[in-house]
Amino acid sequence: MRRFPAERIVCLTEETVETLYLLGEQDRIVGVSGYAVRPPQVRKEKPRISSFTSADVEKICALKPDLVLAFSDIQGPIIPDLVLAFSDIQGPIIPDLARAGLAVHLFNQRDLAGIFAMIRTLGALIGEPAKADALACRLETRIADIAAETQERVNRPRVYFEEWNDPMISGIGWVSELIEIAGGTDIFAELATRPEAKQRIVSSADVIARAPDVVLASWCGKKVKLDSFKARDGWNAIPAVAAGRIVEIKSPLILQPGPAALTDGLDAIRAALR
Repeated sequence: MRRFPAERIVCLTEETVETLYLLGEQDRIVGVSGYAVRPPQVRKEKPRISSFTSADVEKICALKPDLVLAFSDIQGPIIPDLVLAFSDIQGPIIPDLARAGLAVHLFNQRDLAGIFAMIRTLGALIGEPAKADALACRLETRIADIAAETQERVNRPRVYFEEWNDPMISGIGWVSELIEIAGGTDIFAELATRPEAKQRIVSSADVIARAPDVVLASWCGKKVKLDSFKARDGWNAIPAVAAGRIVEIKSPLILQPGPAALTDGLDAIRAALR
C-alpha cells in the first residue's frame, strides 16, 4: 500500500539522493542509481538498482517503494501524475515502472530556477516543505551573494564549456547561468536554453571564432584529455589554449542539476576563472 508522504523512495538520479541527504531524510531512500556518489557514504549505505538509462524493475519492486524519482527529457510541460509519460533519457524505464504499479515522479530541471523548484517539490513529496524551502533559500542566498560580488566585474573572461567532445556539445542552462554568476561570459549562451544535447552541438570553427579565454570541460563521466585540445586543428590560436587555461570539472560536480552544481560546481568554475 502506497503511503503519502512517501516513506520508501527509489532515486534514479543523483541530485535527488543528495537533496534527501541534505534534508536529513536519507532514511527514506531504499535504492539509488549506480551513479550516485554524493554524499560519499551513499555508496555503502544504499543498494544500487539502476544505471541512468536502465533499471532492474523486479529489484525495484522488491524494495516496495512508495515513490520512484526519475528525470524526464520530455519537451514542454510535465504532468507529474502522468506516470506513463515517455522520457527520452530514462524512457525505457518509466513505462515498465508504471506497468508494475509504481508511483513515479518525473523531474525536468534545466536551469537554476528548475533546481530550486526540484528541491521544494521533493520536500512536498516527503511532507517536509519547510525543510526543503530552508535548503533552497540557503542556496539561493549563496548564489545571490556570489552574483553580487561579480556583477561589477569589468574584465569577464570568455568561457567555452564543453559537455562532450565528439561531437562537441556546449553547456546546458544551469551551467551557463553559473558561468555568468562566477564572473565569466558563456560564449554559447544562446544555445544554453536548448534542452536537447543535439541542439547544442558546436563546430570547431565556431569555438575558434569566439576565442574563449578559458575552456571548461566535463565530459559526462568520461575523463577529460586536456592535451587533446591542443591537438585540434587551429585551436592553438584560441587564447585559452595558448595560455593553457583548460580546466576539467568533474561531472558529479557540475552536470547533475542539483545542490552539487550550486556549491562545489560553482566554486570550481570560480577557481578556474580567477
